[in-house]
Amino acid sequence: MTTLRTALADYLDLRHSLGFSLKRDAKLLAQFLTYLDEQRTDTVTTVAWASLPAPASPGWLGMRLSVVRSFAAYLHTLDPATEVPPPGLLPGRGRRTVPYLYSDTDIAALLAQAERLRTPLRTSTMQTLISLLAVTGMRIGEVLALDDNDFDISGGLILVHHAKLGKSRQIPLHQSTMTALVTYQGLRDHAFPSPVSEALLVSTAGTRLLNYNVGQTFAKLVRQAGLSARSRSCRPRPHDLRHSFAVRTLLECYRDGGDVAALLPLLSTYLGHVSPANTYWYLQAAPELMAEAARRLETHLGGR
Repeated sequence: MTTLRTALADYLDLRHSLGFSLKRDAKLLAQFLTYLDEQRTDTVTTVAWASLPAPASPGWLGMRLSVVRSFAAYLHTLDPATEVPPPGLLPGRGRRTVPYLYSDTDIAALLAQAERLRTPLRTSTMQTLISLLAVTGMRIGEVLALDDNDFDISGGLILVHHAKLGKSRQIPLHQSTMTALVTYQGLRDHAFPSPVSEALLVSTAGTRLLNYNVGQTFAKLVRQAGLSARSRSCRPRPHDLRHSFAVRTLLECYRDGGDVAALLPLLSTYLGHVSPANTYWYLQAAPELMAEAARRLETHLGGR
């Protein structure tokens, strides 16, 4: 097993050098090797581990299998005897969650429910978090990782240093967003004259927000705001504010008669996508977008 653990360290080092974070993969693969150790085998020949725990959702099991497959493929280059589980061996992998596209009314309802939180700081923190996600399209992990000095007041920018694949980018802010952030900083600094954390958004203890706690609070606000799932695979999540931002941007471009093809590479860069191909997903995410695309095609064809 020492050999496999050494190989895992080398595998993770290689993937990290390519810009992947792999925190979840590293944890799961360490558990996988412990499982193999308990089974007294030194060869990756089973996917039984991927089916644990039982029962679990198909999506979770499929994700576990994909993590093992990636590592097994790496091991196969070192030892051809290593089995690489075939894709699709377990159901559930490959299906993308249907984005819940928030309307302006939905967002306003979430912000209104945040007023009911226990302290003014907690209210302001959640309102600022939700608003920042809605108007910038940032990933929630990127927002939670923001330090106070990542907010460039003089330049009117947010500096994202902890983006996916280790990439960094700058996000220009509207003046209203600037004003809201400065107001939040004032409330936060009044609560904590001596900062407990370097974070831009803080908890009621002055520490950096945790994704798990934010998720629980967000789910509570969703329930109180009366936002319900539109299907089993379409439920309101914080990440869907990012989808909503992208769809709204494309929709406004369509309605203003803009060049959507020229906008997509810019939107891709703004969102921190690796390539515009990752942004094309948003084109199929909303019926409104398809309707606008069809209307423009009909106009181009002269009604034919």
